[in-house]
Amino acid sequence: MSSEKETNLDSIKINILKPDHWVRLLFMILFGLVLQVASIVVGVVVVLQFIFALITGNDNENLRQLGASLTAYIAQTLAFLTYNSEEKPFPFSDWPDTKE
Repeated sequence: MSSEKETNLDSIKINILKPDHWVRLLFMILFGLVLQVASIVVGVVVVLQFIFALITGNDNENLRQLGASLTAYIAQTLAFLTYNSEEKPFPFSDWPDTKE
């Protein structure tokens, strides 16, 4: 029983000391900050789109495409942050393609 406990502790120690985990933490902090900025940009796009629709009666195609692109980027970022993806989002991979 004691050797099994030591093996578990050794395994935990090895996992804690793996540089991969700490490098990922740095990327997670970076992408968490980027996610906050992207959320602000989405908020600005929402307000601009509303104002544009209010004034012209129609939405703006460019703003719609930007919103779709940002939405896909945020989804990629969240997938990375929640360990649902090992692929790092832009700028470490291509910007998400959002063809309609």
